[in-house]
Amino acid sequence: MSARFSEETMTAAMREIAAILDVSPEGGRLLQLTNNAVYALPRAGIVIRIARTHQLRDRVTKVVQLGRWFAEVDAPTIRLAPEVEQPVNFGGLAASVWQFVPPHPPAMNVEDLATALRAFHAIGVPTFPLPAWDPIGDARRRLTDADGLSKPDRNFLIGWCDRLELEVTALNGRRPQTLIHGDAHIGNLLREPLGRALMCDFDATCVGPWQVDLAAAAVGEARFGPPTGGRSLAATYGYDVTSDSSWPVLREARELKMIAAAAPFLVTSQAVAEEFANRLRSVREGDQEAHWKPFAALSVPQRQYRTHPWTTH
Repeated sequence: MSARFSEETMTAAMREIAAILDVSPEGGRLLQLTNNAVYALPRAGIVIRIARTHQLRDRVTKVVQLGRWFAEVDAPTIRLAPEVEQPVNFGGLAASVWQFVPPHPPAMNVEDLATALRAFHAIGVPTFPLPAWDPIGDARRRLTDADGLSKPDRNFLIGWCDRLELEVTALNGRRPQTLIHGDAHIGNLLREPLGRALMCDFDATCVGPWQVDLAAAAVGEARFGPPTGGRSLAATYGYDVTSDSSWPVLREARELKMIAAAAPFLVTSQAVAEEFANRLRSVREGDQEAHWKPFAALSVPQRQYRTHPWTTH
């Protein structure tokens, strides 16, 4: 990825977008620098999410549409900033703007995630079209935008996509379709003042088998550890996804997403590139016990990363 998506470029874009919204960027801080550059502007009460790759621009329109619908059905989600015409377009970039939710104790846990997911899965499917769960297509789009990917790594990932695609297609065809978050983990939860857990980050939201969301949490625990919450998640939600007959496919699809997500950003961060290599090596070697590090913790300074749970794996 070229410098047009660097942290400096994104910060400049955030300031320009703040000017468009007629709010001050002072006091703003970077929360995330992966697929999106996410900035909190607490004084203005907003969060600005800027897509960092042209391949994902259409997602900004989708999440804005979802945000409007979530408000209509009172979904357990964050809300779009009021009175802002969205998406916000500037200099070839697209952004969405959300209400800022200050951190509230207690810290999020797997029981909160399970409760939020049950409510999220129960709200139904909107009348407007949403994409089907397509982890293979998503991975291929990330590889297209990956300037720093070596030929051997690209070939391995393409081959993985080709092999897994048939299994994913079969799974999509035989399971009931419902609304799925697509990137369900504790880092994508916020707590409102009254205590309810709210979901955020809807880039991957789509329709597909609801088990996908439970697999995200289970794989996250397996790779990031320590293994402490799997039983609580299953008990609170009422289902243990690791006992599902499709668990191997669900796990592979999630791990492919967790690796391919970093492909466009290899040239912008040595730490991310090293973790990408670690993840890919463990998959090549069939090592399901290998420990991974969250990309967000590597790409955003720790003093910022710890101030807010709006992060990504």
